[in-house]
Amino acid sequence: MMGGMASEETRTVKSPTVRSSATPPDGEPLVVPATPAWAVRLVVVGIVLSALNLRPAITSLGALLEEVRDGLGMSGSVAGLLTSVPPLCFAVFGVMAPRLARRFGAGAVVCAGMVAITTGLLIRPYTGSTAGFLAASALTLMGIAVSNVLMPVIVKRWFPDRVGSMTGLYSMALALGTSAAAAVTVPMTEALGGSWQSGLAVWAALAAAAVLPWIPLVRDRGPASTEPKAARSVHTRVEGAGPVRHVHARVEPPALRIARSRTAWALAVFFGLQATAAYITMGWMAQIFRDAGVSAGTAGLLLAVTMVMGVPLAFVIPRVATRLPHQGPIVIALGVCGLAGYAGLYLAPAAGAWAWAVLLGVSNCAFPLALTMVGMRARTGPGVAQLSAFAQSTGYLISIPGPLLVGVLYQHSGGWGLPIALMIGLMVPQMAVGVLAGRDRTVEDEAAR
Repeated sequence: MMGGMASEETRTVKSPTVRSSATPPDGEPLVVPATPAWAVRLVVVGIVLSALNLRPAITSLGALLEEVRDGLGMSGSVAGLLTSVPPLCFAVFGVMAPRLARRFGAGAVVCAGMVAITTGLLIRPYTGSTAGFLAASALTLMGIAVSNVLMPVIVKRWFPDRVGSMTGLYSMALALGTSAAAAVTVPMTEALGGSWQSGLAVWAALAAAAVLPWIPLVRDRGPASTEPKAARSVHTRVEGAGPVRHVHARVEPPALRIARSRTAWALAVFFGLQATAAYITMGWMAQIFRDAGVSAGTAGLLLAVTMVMGVPLAFVIPRVATRLPHQGPIVIALGVCGLAGYAGLYLAPAAGAWAWAVLLGVSNCAFPLALTMVGMRARTGPGVAQLSAFAQSTGYLISIPGPLLVGVLYQHSGGWGLPIALMIGLMVPQMAVGVLAGRDRTVEDEAAR
C-alpha cells in the first residue's frame, strides 16, 4: 500500500537522472521563490539613477574643456587624448564585467561601479596635473564601463518580457543625465564662484545617490525565474536505501564562441562607430560652436539640446525596434539625420546651430538602438551578457582613435573642415553595419554553426 502510494507520488528511477527543465519529471512545478515587489521597485530606481550617472563625467568636461585645458596647460592633441580616454576605459574594463558579475553578482558590481564614479568625480578636479586628472578620470570611467555592460544584463534578467520598455527607460535616463550635465555645468560653475574644479566635482553628489539602491541588492544574484533553463536548479531523483531524495544542482551553460557570429561583429562595429560619433560630439561640439562665435553658455545649451533629444527618442526607439523584424530602417533614418547635421556644421555652424544640434541629437539615438539590439540578438541571459561585453568592448576599442584624430586634425589644420569631413565619412559605414546588425537572428544560432 505504501509502495503504491509512493509510486503515484513520485517517479522513481534506477539511476540518477538529471533534467535541465524547470519542470520535474512527474509534472510537479519546480518552486521558485517569488521576487519581492520592493526588490523589483528598487531595481527600477537603481537602473534609473545609475543611467543618470553614465555620461555627466564626460559631458560636464566637454562644457568646460577650454577652462580645463587652460588650467592644466593642455595642448589640443592632449585634449584629444582626454576625449579618447572614455572609450579606451570602456573597452578595457567593460570586458571584465561579465566575469565580475558571475563571481559577485551584477548588483554588487554595479554598486561598486557607482562608488568608483563618485570617488573619481570627487578627486579628479583637484589633482593639479594632467596625469592625475587622467588617472582620476580613468577610475570614474572604470565604474561607468562595468555598468554600461551590465545594464542590458540586469534588464534581461529582471524584466525579460519588457526588454524594450525597460531599455527605453534606462536610455531615457541616460540621455537626461547627459543633457543635464551639458546644460547646467557652465551656469552651475558660475554660481559656485567661477571655479571649474567645483563645476566638475559637484556631479559626485548625483553619483553618490546612485550607490544607495544597490546596497540592499549586493548579495542578490537576480530572480531565478529569469535565468535560462540550463542555468536553473535541476530536479534530480535518486533511488537509494532510504526514501527518495530530491537533489537540486546548478548546471552552467557553456560559453558561446561569440567571435564566430557575424551578427556579433556587425553589432560591435556599429556600436563602435556610433560611439565614435557620440564622443566626438560630447567632447568637441561645444568647442566647434564656440570657435564659430557662439558664447560659452549658448554652446553648452546647444550641446544640451543635442543630448536632450535622446530623452524622448531613447524611450520611443527601443519600443519601436522590438516590434520590427528588421531594425535597418531605423539605422538608415538616424544616419541620414547625422549626415545632415554634420553638413550643417561644415557649411553654417553658427547660423543654423539649433537645427544642427537637433539633427545630431536624433542621430546619437543610435546608442539606445544598439543596446536594444544587444537584447534582441541573444536568446538567453548569459548570451546577452557575452554579446553585451563583446559588442561594447570591441566597439569602444574601435572608437578610441576618433576623438583623438579630431583633436590632431583640428590643431594641425587650424579649423574644423577636416574633422567634420572625417565625421561624415564615418557615418556611411555605420549605416551599413547597422543594417547587418539589425537582421532577425541570434548569436547563439550563429555561434553554434
